[in-house]
Amino acid sequence: MADNRGLLRFPILAVLPFLLANWYLFVIAAVSGGLLAWPALKGGQGNGGVTPAQAVQMINREKAVIVDVSEPGEYAAGHLNGARNVPLGQLDASRDLPTNKQLPVIVVCASGNRAGRAAKALQAKGHARAVPLAGGLAAWRAADLPIARKPAA
Repeated sequence: MADNRGLLRFPILAVLPFLLANWYLFVIAAVSGGLLAWPALKGGQGNGGVTPAQAVQMINREKAVIVDVSEPGEYAAGHLNGARNVPLGQLDASRDLPTNKQLPVIVVCASGNRAGRAAKALQAKGHARAVPLAGGLAAWRAADLPIARKPAA
């Protein structure tokens, strides 16, 4: 049996063989912890979007403007009540955006992917309070919130 009396004076040295033998476990734990913490460190949800409940509060309390960046066919199939349809490709030239750049703008699309890009483009144009709806129209439907449909022409 080995004499461990010298190690007791320095407790970290007693743990050192374990740390060296299992270093990969600590790396895995650090990486997984970092991945779990990333959304919180990035600021809210992964894409910085608002939940449907937060969107409803912004609409009711702050008079947020809803901009749907879906294509006209998708917009006709279903959209948020009061949403303005400005397809992503026409965002730069559109006159349907609010002129008051201090108003919050909730950007919506079918899944939230285009909305994230559109929100960044709107922020670059001076709409500092433009945010995407996290999960898009699918999340709005999942929250059982009302959907409007454009009648077929």
